[in-house]
Amino acid sequence: MQMDWTSYIGKVLNVTMHENYGIVMEPKSNTPIYEIVFKSGQLVGAFSEGLLLETVRENESVRIFIPHNAIKCVEIFGI
Repeated sequence: MQMDWTSYIGKVLNVTMHENYGIVMEPKSNTPIYEIVFKSGQLVGAFSEGLLLETVRENESVRIFIPHNAIKCVEIFGI
């Protein structure tokens, strides 16, 4: 199933990324640690490759591109 993200442009999304998307190495054992990564912001663009969010961090506007294959779950606010 393909979702039409354009109908949610302007809404606030909370995106949970796949666990292995935020992988880091534990230095003592040299083994991978899987981190659950969250991205939040207003949806400003929806493309065939992914979603573009905009948020404010440290008083600066930041745009975040999230590829579709990195998305595990999305919460949509203000529906």
